[in-house]
Amino acid sequence: MERDLFDTDHDDFRAMVRDFVTNEVQPHLPAWEQAGAVDRSLFEQAGTVGLLGLDIDERYGGGGVADFRYNLIVIEELCRAGAAAVTMNLSGFNDLVSPYLSALATDEQKGRWLPDLCSGRKVAAIAMTEPGTGSDLKAIRTTAVREGDVYIVNGAKTFISNGILADLAIVVVSTNLTAGREGISLLILERGMPGFERGRKLSKIGLHAQDTAELFFTDVRVPVANLLGEEGRGFQYLMHNLPQERLSVAATAVASMERTLQNTLAYTAERTAFGRPVADFQANRFTLAELATEVHVARVYLDRCASDLVAGRLTPVDAAMAKWWTTELQQRVVTRCLQLHGGYGYMQEYDVARDFLDARASTLYAGTTEIMKEIIGRSLRP
Repeated sequence: MERDLFDTDHDDFRAMVRDFVTNEVQPHLPAWEQAGAVDRSLFEQAGTVGLLGLDIDERYGGGGVADFRYNLIVIEELCRAGAAAVTMNLSGFNDLVSPYLSALATDEQKGRWLPDLCSGRKVAAIAMTEPGTGSDLKAIRTTAVREGDVYIVNGAKTFISNGILADLAIVVVSTNLTAGREGISLLILERGMPGFERGRKLSKIGLHAQDTAELFFTDVRVPVANLLGEEGRGFQYLMHNLPQERLSVAATAVASMERTLQNTLAYTAERTAFGRPVADFQANRFTLAELATEVHVARVYLDRCASDLVAGRLTPVDAAMAKWWTTELQQRVVTRCLQLHGGYGYMQEYDVARDFLDARASTLYAGTTEIMKEIIGRSLRP
């Protein structure tokens, strides 16, 4: 089934992104995986060709186009090349960080931060999760107590993508612990602020090219001028932006599944057993038929959600449905594809083994499958 989501401008953009990924990402993936992080030069190279801040106003160095289809193309081309980990660097900025800055930052803040971020001279992260809270944002314990013209920030965050590389972080804090969700605010903390420390780079089972870290805050003095949006409205901002983040995760899952399946189709057509290609056995043909159908259905639903997001009508429930269904399907698809590779699927030199490890995080970050089902289930109450 032909996709009708894109026009010629999107096609031209895809050609440029594919060229960038081929020349600037794929050759370096093994080294980045070994190092546990991409090189900072990747951000500058991406900024030079216009892959950062796609929705940011052009006067600040962004693309000036609030069209998620461009974000989707970046995700698809990275995943096509087996660089799902790098989506957390480039698309992580476009889909996690940029929407907050574009919508909430003052003109002064935009002028202070966005040119360096869109050019790739600086790297940003968003810090929500805490060691004891997981997906429960209302239970945030990192505090920001105002004293005159500064907030005094204390607490810790964990599982922070780009945590080591980040020059600034949007940190979810409580400016009033007794107010629950009404006490949550967003502050920008910058590298070099006394008391703002990185912990260890966390060792993950997959996504090795993307750094994930702990962050610690000890009496960090943050200027009130670094408050993003209004005090006490942080929870509302998070709920507004999380659907795009979750759709980005779903897009990564679908594009990664498509790559895994295509590689498996090629492998089973070439690999022989008992004098026949593996794909010629009926049981295997049926398995491949099931996988192809499921992946295609996931793609159609994702494209519909992307269209709804562009049109401004994607709901949190639709995004939750897309996130949980595609990421759980990804687990099944990659597991069955690995099985079709036999013993070779267990070897890390094969793409399917790396896909298997990289896929496992998708049901966990941006809200677990259980949280997605809770969001959906609550919406069904009469």
